[in-house]
Amino acid sequence: MKSDIEISRETKLERIQKIASNIGIDEDQLELYGKYKAKVDATIDESRVAKSNLILVTAITPNKAGVGKTTTSVALALGLNKIGKKAIVALREPSLGPCFGMKGGAAGGGYSQVLPMEDINLHFTGDFHAITCANNTLAALIDNYQYFNKGSQKALKQILWKRVLDVNDRSLRYILSGLNGSTNGIPAETGFDITPASEIMAILCLSKSVEDLRERINNILIGYTYDKEPFYVRDLKMAGAIVTLLKDAIKPNLVQTTENTPAFIHGGPFANIAHGCNSIMATKTAMMYGDYVVTEAGFGSDLGAEKFLNIKCRIAGLSPKATVLVATSQALKLHGGVDEKKIKEPNLDGLKNGLKNLQRHIEILQSFGQSVVIGFNRFGFDTQEELDYIANWCKEQGADFALNDGFAKGGDGAKALAEKVIEVIENKPSKPLTHTYE
Repeated sequence: MKSDIEISRETKLERIQKIASNIGIDEDQLELYGKYKAKVDATIDESRVAKSNLILVTAITPNKAGVGKTTTSVALALGLNKIGKKAIVALREPSLGPCFGMKGGAAGGGYSQVLPMEDINLHFTGDFHAITCANNTLAALIDNYQYFNKGSQKALKQILWKRVLDVNDRSLRYILSGLNGSTNGIPAETGFDITPASEIMAILCLSKSVEDLRERINNILIGYTYDKEPFYVRDLKMAGAIVTLLKDAIKPNLVQTTENTPAFIHGGPFANIAHGCNSIMATKTAMMYGDYVVTEAGFGSDLGAEKFLNIKCRIAGLSPKATVLVATSQALKLHGGVDEKKIKEPNLDGLKNGLKNLQRHIEILQSFGQSVVIGFNRFGFDTQEELDYIANWCKEQGADFALNDGFAKGGDGAKALAEKVIEVIENKPSKPLTHTYE
């Protein structure tokens, strides 16, 4: 099979104006970034959002290589369109750090990718750079506040805010700043986080409007005074400057898939640090124009999906109609005690032992009232005996099951999964969302 980049470069892309027009977005709503990328300037219409069907994609506990949530999300959207549904996929933006690290890019894989892949994985439309600038401008203003209030009770005793950079740079995690004389500021222990770990990234993705963004930025806790009083951004009276830096970054980005399905790619908070979902603005914009919207949550259901349901859905007033739980034979064998170097070899006993992990993830999602479809990503080394066993096990558990071959076959390989998801939505959709904490 061809590599991801070969498939990406051989795909004939349509102009982004055509992609937008296909789902009813007017050209005057687009801010173009070349031929194949655009920001969408749309006012959210909640009545239109309410008519759409939101589908969440999450996963069991993954092995190191991952289980293919993003690929499955893209494939499912392709499959839904193949069976005649109007579907859109809404995903997070990749971070440069992991892209140049062991993890690699995050634009799907095989024949289920979002494109232009190189652009999306690298600088894209500059959202991460805008967030980096906003974060570091705030850091500089805090240092400036300290400099002009040194020796007074107005100065902060403890500063919680760090700078960020969208690069994995180990040497910058903990640093001393302000050295070599008073003209360079006040010496302090500080450091750099990666941009997706910035609180501004999480805030942008949870904001429902520019006004909401401003309010949330004003409420950022910067540190504590010598009187142990909390000190917020609103005390600096400069939230407007930060919002101005983010005025374009808050707008969702529109691109396309390997089969020219519309894709909204916007925001990228990490699930182990923040809530791990794309922006509310992007999800709701997609729901205004698509009858079915597929989105994903980072890591497994015990982390990303839990935060998606408890945080994003609560704030946005959303509730998925169905949840796809992605699993692979490799991950199940790993959880079943098989050596990581041997998880691609046939091992039915190892797979059976790993089903406890799958069972727990099903229970987690059902505790939120979710109707669960097991989307089993097929690999060439999977044996028919293993596939039959997992299918029968799911049937015995009362869980819906479908094989997904979207990586190798694109939308055609995901039609079975798409049909199963539609069957669940039409006959036994998820119950009204039950939050863990009320």
